[in-house]
Amino acid sequence: MGRGRQKAKQTKVARKLKYYTPDTDYRALERELSGGPDTDDEEDPYAEYSARYAADDDNSEENEA
Repeated sequence: MGRGRQKAKQTKVARKLKYYTPDTDYRALERELSGGPDTDDEEDPYAEYSARYAADDDNSEENEA
């Protein structure tokens, strides 16, 4: 008996979703897709660890040889 009301609600929701147009920030989308400006000036937070463990790897290879 309640099928008509349920179907009407579903139709209303479907219509709302079909015609819903959210505000789109096209400039932000363009920046994201273009890759944005290169930011090579940022310091690598793991550079110190990388250098430390690279030195450890070099020493272990010398010991094995």
